[in-house]
Amino acid sequence: MSFITLTTDFGTKDHFVGAVKGAIYSELPEAKVVDITHHISPFNITETAYILKNSYKSFPEGTIHIVGVDSEISEDNKHIAIELDGHYFVCPDNGLISMIASEINPTKIVEINIHDRIESSFPVLDVFVQVACFIARGGSLDVIGKEIPSYKKMVEIQPKVNQTQNQIIGGVIYIDNYGNVISNISKKMFQEIGKGRNYKVTARSYSFSKIHGKYNEIVAVDAKDLRQYDGNKLAIFNSAGFLEIAIYRSNLKTVGGASSLLGLDYRDTIAVEFLNTKTPEFTTIS
Repeated sequence: MSFITLTTDFGTKDHFVGAVKGAIYSELPEAKVVDITHHISPFNITETAYILKNSYKSFPEGTIHIVGVDSEISEDNKHIAIELDGHYFVCPDNGLISMIASEINPTKIVEINIHDRIESSFPVLDVFVQVACFIARGGSLDVIGKEIPSYKKMVEIQPKVNQTQNQIIGGVIYIDNYGNVISNISKKMFQEIGKGRNYKVTARSYSFSKIHGKYNEIVAVDAKDLRQYDGNKLAIFNSAGFLEIAIYRSNLKTVGGASSLLGLDYRDTIAVEFLNTKTPEFTTIS
């Protein structure tokens, strides 16, 4: 039996998550339901895309991912089921699939059509659960709806490269539990555009001449007290392969995080400028 995951902005205070799980177990008592998160910022599609991209691959192929963020159906926000990279996604067609599908083309996309039989103000419960359970039983996407050629693209998820390819202009797409600020600039893009050149990372009035591979790289080898480095800012390619602005050993209750200390928020610009000449001031990525 396939796993079914849940990613929503429902929170855990209300009845929504419990109702969705109950409906799944009523349809499939043997189902394996896993919560990815229910604490997406309300209606935040970009945040949803980032979390899904960096979690779905940890599940076995055949897993079905129900995504309940900005899921109310409308003319501009259809409901779709997608087969992609050996996984299935049941979600609104609001652009959230763009980050996952940026490097891997979907095998099949269908527009869900069971709404003709169901009127609902809670489509995750009444529609997405039925579709996910049908797929879990081995059902074909062709039965769920009509195949469509593509999905809605979300332009802001992708960074931009200037015409001379000396600069990548990205933006903040996610702020994690530590207050670290994650951009949409991937290590892969950085290496492809940079071609080994020196660089400068800029975020508001702050700049970085080195991107670290680990958080503790800013600590001196002979340091006896790591606490002296608490609160230092750094740039790093995180475990998901995206450029992140962080505060070393940040604690939102004491030191603070990069978002609050550096004044960085969702959609703020983060840029990488590549230098045509090498100077001692700048260090290439290790």
